[in-house]
Amino acid sequence: MQVLEVSGKTAPRYDALVLRVKEAAAAVDRHVKDGRFQRSLAAVTAASSLVSGLEVTYEHYKGSFSNPVMYTPVILSGALTGAAVAGFFSRKAARRAMRWISAITLADGIIGFGFHVRGIQRKPGGWRIPLTNVIMGPPIFAPLLFGTAAYLGFMASYLRREEDEEVGTQNSKRQITDGDQQSKRSGWRQQLREGRFQRHLCLVTAAWTFFSGIEAWYSHYKSRFRIWAQWTPVILAPIQLAACIGGFYSERVANRVLPVTSTLAMVNGGVGFFYHARGIVRRPGHTRHWLYNILYGPPIFAPLLFSACGFLGALAGMLRRES
Repeated sequence: MQVLEVSGKTAPRYDALVLRVKEAAAAVDRHVKDGRFQRSLAAVTAASSLVSGLEVTYEHYKGSFSNPVMYTPVILSGALTGAAVAGFFSRKAARRAMRWISAITLADGIIGFGFHVRGIQRKPGGWRIPLTNVIMGPPIFAPLLFGTAAYLGFMASYLRREEDEEVGTQNSKRQITDGDQQSKRSGWRQQLREGRFQRHLCLVTAAWTFFSGIEAWYSHYKSRFRIWAQWTPVILAPIQLAACIGGFYSERVANRVLPVTSTLAMVNGGVGFFYHARGIVRRPGHTRHWLYNILYGPPIFAPLLFSACGFLGALAGMLRRES
């Protein structure tokens, strides 16, 4: 009887917890589909910018900051993190500071891509031996992946706050018009504010997945794929890429297939982070020389860039199609 009483008390609590989880998931889904998740995406932007900033800092430190331009992503990642935190608390900061710093950071990533291409060109043999020089030279797509956080911040700057009213109400229409006076001239801004940019995000996710997959391939190729887990992002990347392209053309693929492949990509990035951290700990000196081992061990935050591609895909699966 005592067991039955305990289970009887536990069951309502469990049912209540399940109900709360379902209600929270439904609220998140409504907010995303309605374009009302500016604060949440600003928080994600801040975390992504901090991680990518740490990654680029120690990568450029290994290059001795031989070019003054190498300092720019370090500075901008800190600025974007601060602007995103401010955007989480302030609507005005999100629309101004976060938007402009995100745009500058995106431009810096494109400029960095040009410098990395030039760095490969200047290696012995240049582009006549592309496989060797791409593998041994500066990571060619890393500056573009650095722009992931900036892209999220720029997109978040046009979204609406979670506390705004749903689309369709009179107050909501007034907020949309007041928040963006150029919406009549620039339809894409209005689409963003209403959560209607699924096809656009599928295309962006496809590009970032391609870059991330190539980075994972030649990074693991340098270590001769010593463990089987190093093949997983190389195999998952084309699957995620195909799902993104399919989601661009088909709403059914975007809503059903893309969330599955994106979840696998996020999990794979998390597992990869664990393997990279373990590889650093297993280096000579272990944690006693943690800074040296982080600098010259496997890039600890690189797998999280693949998780970012999964996050973009999962977000695309929740959005509405462009009207």
